[in-house]
Amino acid sequence: MNRKDFEALIRQEQWETLRELFKEMSDEEAARLLLELDPESRSELFREMPEQLFGAREEMKRLQKEEVERMIERGEWSGLRRMLAEWPFPEVAELLLEQEKPKRVLLFRALPRPLAAEVFSYLETETQNALLKELTDEETRRLLADLDPDDRTELLGELPGQATQKLLNLLSAEDLREARQLLGYPEGSVGRLMTPDYVAVRPHWTVGEALEHIRRFGADRETINWIYVVDDSWRLLDALSLRAFIVADPRQRVEEIMDYRFVSVSAHDGREEAVRTIQRHDLEAVPVVDSEGVLVGIVTVDDVLDVAEEEATEDFHLYAAVRPLDMSYRESGVWSLFRKRVPWLIALVGVGLVSSGVIAAFEETLEAAIALAFFIPLLIDSGGNTGSQSATLMVRAIATGDLRLGQWGRAISKELAVGISLGAALGLATALLGIFRGGVEIGLIVGLTMIAIVLVANLIGAALPFALSRLGLDPAVASAPLITTVVDATGLIIYFTIATLVLGAI
Repeated sequence: MNRKDFEALIRQEQWETLRELFKEMSDEEAARLLLELDPESRSELFREMPEQLFGAREEMKRLQKEEVERMIERGEWSGLRRMLAEWPFPEVAELLLEQEKPKRVLLFRALPRPLAAEVFSYLETETQNALLKELTDEETRRLLADLDPDDRTELLGELPGQATQKLLNLLSAEDLREARQLLGYPEGSVGRLMTPDYVAVRPHWTVGEALEHIRRFGADRETINWIYVVDDSWRLLDALSLRAFIVADPRQRVEEIMDYRFVSVSAHDGREEAVRTIQRHDLEAVPVVDSEGVLVGIVTVDDVLDVAEEEATEDFHLYAAVRPLDMSYRESGVWSLFRKRVPWLIALVGVGLVSSGVIAAFEETLEAAIALAFFIPLLIDSGGNTGSQSATLMVRAIATGDLRLGQWGRAISKELAVGISLGAALGLATALLGIFRGGVEIGLIVGLTMIAIVLVANLIGAALPFALSRLGLDPAVASAPLITTVVDATGLIIYFTIATLVLGAI
């Protein structure tokens, strides 16, 4: 069966027949057939049978990469341009990263202009900087012009000041005005994240006039799913969906279809506020206003997803006691990873010395009942695990807005009850084990200690994220290693104090 027959079956949606045909093929045979199909037919197949064609798709990527390598070696840039124009830009970016530096620059230069801008915005800052050094001023000018304003601002904000100034000089007058405006907002603010590419209309226009304005200026805007209504001073009055204009009578005034029900964020808010607002209200874009309510830009959901990923990655790093990386792990060198990890580990070693001091201080108690030593790992690990669980729940609840700082009392009260319940359950099991291993006295000591350690560890894990947030620090700093180390020392003090009291009473 040839390519045209397969394309005919796809158009007729004969999926069962196609599944049977692909079952009889090897991954390589299926991959070579997929490469012959037109892009639309290939996309249909991937959508209808993603699992069955997984192996063939990976094989197809391998064959495509080999062909790209051959085309680069032979200098077939026009054919390469046509091939890559059909690829999703994340896959082109991955291909670019796999190339050696000289080939990477040649490959990037071969990309069609719109695709080059998309691929460039997908790359890590380090790779972007390296590419910019290799491009001519004219190539850089075209690239900057094709980037979305928010991506352009992110690039300029990450570069050293001298390099930023050089690139600003390559921008057109309009792009330069946009860049300087966006760069005027604090780093990490919504103002740096927003784009000024939106469509705004006036309340006194008719719906027909507004639609004509949208047709005229909407083609090159970030999104036209939402249309913003502003007054003569450009103050935001409303945000209306495009549907509202389409279904309205063209003779109606825009103000007649306005409901004044809209949400916005301030340009000076942190980026996380834009993330929360879009998530809470399920929006595709949110308008950004200044202190006087003037519309200065919008933040779209694709930008928010990037921010959410960055924030989640940073929290993961902090929670593992690693200073957040400035670039991807793939691009980080050994020395960079060492510098990010060693300060916390040294600090935790210092805190860990407290545990050694506690054991030394209660040496006589430990000698009086050597069986106590058997239970130290069990008790300390249980406390650390409990504290880490509690801290994880609190950090995530704070990050998602599920808990606010003012609700700390309610959260601590809840965790107090949970800690008592967990401590009682684990304490009973540990007491029985203690009786079996060392007698009634040891069982009583380890049972009471387990209850106390679990309760205290749970409260520490719940309270520490709130305390750090109150101090203006990222609550993710309440990392698992930090919680574990603090609970280790606290747990040993509790353990030997209870042991001394019980053994002394006996």
